[in-house]
Amino acid sequence: MTGTYAPRAAVQARPAAGSAVLDVVVPVYNEEADLGPCVRRLHAHLTAHFPYPFRITVADNASVDGTPAVARALADELPGVGVLRLDEKGRGRALRAAWSASPAPVLAYMDVDLSTDLAALLPLVAPLISGHSDLAIGTRLARTSRVVRGTKREVISRGYNLLLRGALAARFSDAQCGFKAIRADVAAELLPLVRDTGWFFDTELLVLAQRAGLRIHEVPVDWVDDPDSRVDIVATALADLRGIGRLGRALVTGALPLAQLRAQLGRGPLPAPPAQVPIGLPRQLARFAAVGVASTLAYLLLFLLARGPLGAQPANLLALLLTAVANTTANRRLTFGVTGRRHAARHHLQGLLAFALGLAVTSGSLAALHATTTPDRALELTVLVTANLAATALRFLLLRLAMHHRP
Repeated sequence: MTGTYAPRAAVQARPAAGSAVLDVVVPVYNEEADLGPCVRRLHAHLTAHFPYPFRITVADNASVDGTPAVARALADELPGVGVLRLDEKGRGRALRAAWSASPAPVLAYMDVDLSTDLAALLPLVAPLISGHSDLAIGTRLARTSRVVRGTKREVISRGYNLLLRGALAARFSDAQCGFKAIRADVAAELLPLVRDTGWFFDTELLVLAQRAGLRIHEVPVDWVDDPDSRVDIVATALADLRGIGRLGRALVTGALPLAQLRAQLGRGPLPAPPAQVPIGLPRQLARFAAVGVASTLAYLLLFLLARGPLGAQPANLLALLLTAVANTTANRRLTFGVTGRRHAARHHLQGLLAFALGLAVTSGSLAALHATTTPDRALELTVLVTANLAATALRFLLLRLAMHHRP
């Protein structure tokens, strides 16, 4: 039975004249000094390096200095720059308003201090434009990221993201880097469910996206801390903790329509692989282990039954031979997904080779044991179980090599 996997449609490669593919929102509050250099630098970068039409939206959330006047002057000076004025503070509130009003199919935002290197902008949004991913985040915590910031902020950032992993089972690496993007069709469904209007907005959006089965693309970034940052670390941390508690309760109580979101937004299952294509390594190991446990129990039972009349070495040979054939048959079908008679003889021959090696390991162990002492039955079984574990690991490697991706 095949699945219903359907990738999202890519953004139109040749959009209508004048229609922006990307809208970069710059949320600001009392940033009259930094706003001008930021927007001019961003505009120049997009003009030189971004291959699609774009727009820049300055989302002014209740500034009380000269920021509104600077924003209006930039809109008059630079093509594609717009201004959105809000009467209340809150980065999340500004992003919600700007993204909800934008006609662009891909939406992004970045902090006004431009701490993140703009070279990461195209890699951030490209997977959204192509339809490969649904959200994208810059991460300062990847091994290839290059970050310049103080120890205090580094510890707080890593501690916060570890807390998210433990409390909300977050799988994304950096919740609060001010460098993110989202497809507009996804934003239209998620934004009404995001309650936070401040700094926790990013985290809440990402957790909902993850629970809805959406693909979150991560881009390692170069990031230099802004020493003039006005973020109140203590107040932000307390607000984030309250947000984690609220969102955690909503997830536990089922207050959020996650099943509906997943059905509506999540990607469908992948098609079932052809019969000859084996399943992945973790499941192979689990199934091989289950077959191995059954085979070991059968082997020990046969050994005990044959030990009295035949002696230790002949009983070991008989028990190993019978269980080896059964083990190869079971692993061929259950572990490696190989069906039909094609190559069956070869697989059993390779299984017998693994049997021969297992026989050498177990017989050698028995011989060494009897050469050094006169063991009781319990000691014999202990040595055989230990030797069989080593032989089983060797068997898995040999059988996987023989059957993996065989047509």
